[in-house]
Amino acid sequence: MISLGIESTAHTFGIGIVNEKCRILANEKESYVKKDSVGIHPREAADFHYKNAGKVIESALEKSGVSWKEIDLVSFARGPGLGNCLRVGAVVARTKALLHKKPLVGVNHCISHIEIGKKLTKAKDPVTCYASGANTQIIALEKERYRIFGETLDIGIGNFLDVFGREIGLGFPAGPKMDKIYFTAKNFLELPYTVKGMDLAFSGLLTAGKQKIGKFEKEDLVFSLMHNAFAMLTEVSERTLAHTGKKELLLTGGVAASKALREMMEKMCRQRKAKMFVPPRETCVDNGGMIAWQGLLEFKAGKRNRIKDSRILPKQRTDQIKVSWKN
Repeated sequence: MISLGIESTAHTFGIGIVNEKCRILANEKESYVKKDSVGIHPREAADFHYKNAGKVIESALEKSGVSWKEIDLVSFARGPGLGNCLRVGAVVARTKALLHKKPLVGVNHCISHIEIGKKLTKAKDPVTCYASGANTQIIALEKERYRIFGETLDIGIGNFLDVFGREIGLGFPAGPKMDKIYFTAKNFLELPYTVKGMDLAFSGLLTAGKQKIGKFEKEDLVFSLMHNAFAMLTEVSERTLAHTGKKELLLTGGVAASKALREMMEKMCRQRKAKMFVPPRETCVDNGGMIAWQGLLEFKAGKRNRIKDSRILPKQRTDQIKVSWKN
């Protein structure tokens, strides 16, 4: 079986083509990133997706060597995400499903990150630290649902890093540049560290960091800000491992590309005698391949979406989905 997946939750419009063995035949995308951008304008991003959808689909089909006759289903991200952007993916998915007479399957974006990460790393039953632009959650599977053991109370860690990066002139996206700066610092600066129970908050850390711009060396400020944020994530991940008794940690989402975060998580896992898994970078960031794979899993478990039941769900939570499939 072959699934075509459509990702359009935020700045990325992606098309993935994946077979039932999770071989990624194509994973093409275009991303809305304006020069000197101050973030994502939802309407402009949606317009960008509409303009590029056809090109990305054709590129994916050409790269995979697969025709529409060989594709067995069309999968798309229903949520969570920006409504304007999600709507583009849903419209494209419905159109292609009707035109080529293919089954339609809508999936959860966050769970797609977890399931393809598990498959590609061979993790069996991990605690997942899902750290991306808009999402920061510590998740584990319990009783047929992905339970959220801790999450951000305000902004996602990726957005937090990008906002601060823009404030110090690094542009967008700032995370990769800050990750390089992190290892050049000489001093640690005292900044807020906010873990409330099992949840995290980054806005106080961001405000304090902004107030210190120009008063301290940029390298020391970046290091201290990132160190506290990543330590907060690591603490909640460790608590979840302890609570659940699980022995595996899966790190995914765009921020999983951070060398600084990986090193901190690896040290924690070694101390706990837990195994750490990180999927390939191209499947950590938003991509159509993970949507295609999740669609296949749910299709084989019997899921189908009628056109009238395929509305987008911008605020859909990870723990609202019953896990009826096996990976």
